[in-house]
Amino acid sequence: MGRATKEFEGIELATDSVAIQVFRKYLKNTLVNVDLDRDVIMDCKLGTGSSDLRDVFKRERVPVANDTSFGVGHVPFSELENIVYNTKRQLLTDLKSRIPGIGEDMKVMGLRDGENITLTICSGMIGRHIDDLNSYISMTEEMKAYTEELAARYTERDVKVYINAGDNLKTGSVFLTVTGTSSEMGDDGSVGRGNRCNGLITPNRPMSMEATSGKNPINHIGKIYNLLSTQMAHDIVKEVPDVQDVYIRLLSQIGKPIDQPLVASAQIIPREGTSFGKVKAETEVIIDDWLSNVTKITEMVIKGELNTF
Repeated sequence: MGRATKEFEGIELATDSVAIQVFRKYLKNTLVNVDLDRDVIMDCKLGTGSSDLRDVFKRERVPVANDTSFGVGHVPFSELENIVYNTKRQLLTDLKSRIPGIGEDMKVMGLRDGENITLTICSGMIGRHIDDLNSYISMTEEMKAYTEELAARYTERDVKVYINAGDNLKTGSVFLTVTGTSSEMGDDGSVGRGNRCNGLITPNRPMSMEATSGKNPINHIGKIYNLLSTQMAHDIVKEVPDVQDVYIRLLSQIGKPIDQPLVASAQIIPREGTSFGKVKAETEVIIDDWLSNVTKITEMVIKGELNTF
């Protein structure tokens, strides 16, 4: 569901059938324990956008913003951010190849309190791969040990790992699913708070509340500026070695060309002994270069070169 272009210059587009085809392919590759013929009813309820927002596509050579919004990007990740980011990905690739009972529905919450790190992992387990409660306990304990070893690659701090902290082993109440996702019980979430293009939710960092998924990659500024600011930040840290940390903030105005943000701000933490004037000038060059080639973001999204969550 959402908005889509169903007709362009008198030509009707097979938008609904393409959407269902892509949805089926995505589910097949993502939720491997879902039987698409038995478990899922697929329907398409795509509408079209309002006439004034459709009109902004046609005004300029460079697309104009369809909203007044902002995007934020920061680089590099901290120790804790690297641990959280890689934990889920490794559990669902490396460890899942050995423990098929690990479901795709997983949340990793990380807390650093001084020199101590706590990881709370919520993972929907798949019932048909689990023999009994002892089997469930064995799997979660292996997940815990694996995560502790993984975390040790990124930090020397003490790390405590909790798997499915809501379980009650005495009563046998544990996080079991049929499909590997809690969406089977209607807890499906949506495109909002859990989807940041850097793969993390970082409440102690500056961040935009705009979701980068499910939006058009041509002029939806909430999508484009989050992706663009993140790419800017990556290039700055890569190409300006004297920059230790950088935050990029981009603010749009509806109807204005997307290569002309109202604000393009870089907050830089330089390395000790570095001339701020030098890193400032080099950072501005990278920001200006990206803005002058802003439609590259659209091309990268279409080619699948950028993640939106």
